[in-house]
Amino acid sequence: MTGDLKKRDPMRPFLGFVVFAFLFLVINSLITPAVHFLGGEMAANTIPLLLTGAIVNALALAIFEQRQLREIGLDWITGSSRNLFAGIILAALAAAAVVFLPMGFGKVHFETLPQVETNWRAVLFTLMLLFCGAAGEEMIFRGFPLQFLMRGYGSWISILGTGALFGAMHSANPNASSLGLLNTAGFGMLFGYALLRSRDLWFPIGMHFGWNAMLPFLGTELSGLTLRLAGYKLVWNSGELWSGGKYGIEGSLVTTGILVLLTLAVWKVPVHRGTLFLLDEEDLSSEDPPQSLLS
Repeated sequence: MTGDLKKRDPMRPFLGFVVFAFLFLVINSLITPAVHFLGGEMAANTIPLLLTGAIVNALALAIFEQRQLREIGLDWITGSSRNLFAGIILAALAAAAVVFLPMGFGKVHFETLPQVETNWRAVLFTLMLLFCGAAGEEMIFRGFPLQFLMRGYGSWISILGTGALFGAMHSANPNASSLGLLNTAGFGMLFGYALLRSRDLWFPIGMHFGWNAMLPFLGTELSGLTLRLAGYKLVWNSGELWSGGKYGIEGSLVTTGILVLLTLAVWKVPVHRGTLFLLDEEDLSSEDPPQSLLS
């Protein structure tokens, strides 16, 4: 079947998405209990996402395209490191702005937690787990599923749809709020736009990790989860609409505003343009399918 026929088949992208979702549910349900037994709850919330994301993307690519895992935007090429670190810096600065802008108006302050001491080995291990979780979620949401849908149904409807699903999947998090889920969906759409701009996964992976890594250092919850990496916490002098309540700063109107500014930054920041097989198939049509999953 030629690439043009694939693009005209309205059921093929949907079928690919359904098969991916089924494989994810099955494989993740097998991996997560084992990781939880060996490494505890934090490891079970992050490492299975990376392992399952890699396995299911590889299977879906083999079933539908006979291509390699790296071709969903994981090639480490010239410019990949620049995209990764640009994403980390942009998102970390945005997370800092969410806290320090209200602090300038006296709406928030830090409160010492004397019973909590900074353990740098634990901090580094937590950051490693957060990177695994961010990379895994980006492969799961912005890897094969988004790219396959984009090729069949267009970029923006696919980005909006998978972004909304990304937000909905966080509804099981502790203390999830309506505004928090809307903001989380907005981040899912932003990460999809970052993929569209950079044509690789390293840019959205960097953004996802930069945001997730910065919030615990600012003393606030991460999507309803409390990670104490420093001996202080963030205390607000205003209502939940501005503080986000127990869900954390991601459930606040401040984050909504910063999300808009971050989208403008992604639009303007220089990125290295990679190549995604599922979106740039015509440019790669003369290549033979790769033979090794890891080459």
